[in-house]
Amino acid sequence: MNPRRKKRLGIVLAIFIGLGATIGLVLYALNQNMDLFYTPTELVNGKNGQKPEVGQRLRIGGMVEVGSVKRDPNSLKVSFLLHDTGPSVTVTYEGILPDLFREGQGIVAQGVLKDATTVEAFEVLAKHDEEYMPPEIAEAMEKNHSPMSYSQDQMQGSAK
Repeated sequence: MNPRRKKRLGIVLAIFIGLGATIGLVLYALNQNMDLFYTPTELVNGKNGQKPEVGQRLRIGGMVEVGSVKRDPNSLKVSFLLHDTGPSVTVTYEGILPDLFREGQGIVAQGVLKDATTVEAFEVLAKHDEEYMPPEIAEAMEKNHSPMSYSQDQMQGSAK
């Protein structure tokens, strides 16, 4: 093999090794930051035949059980039970809860699995009603879309 071909082969190999290392590092980073979503039933019984491992980052969503919220009077620590149709899971959180958080409300918590039925959350998001509309917008829509004003606007638009 002449020196020119050896040099080309070396460059091509270096490019392939560099691309392989880059792809490997990207996949490793994506795997580390991937949070799987579970319901309490899936967390306890497994999802697609696999249970999450202790220490795994995950997101869990469900309803806060009525009467299960326990607050520590000396700190911002709070724990509550989360359920869906099956078993309940304990969620612990330290911080200020969202304004919409309450018993019987749907929430999504992001955290780390501490044992088979306990999640230590570092973020809690409260779900809101999809039909909610701020009062100002509701009033404006009622005013602008009432049958009388709509037909007058139409008539004024067609007269011009």
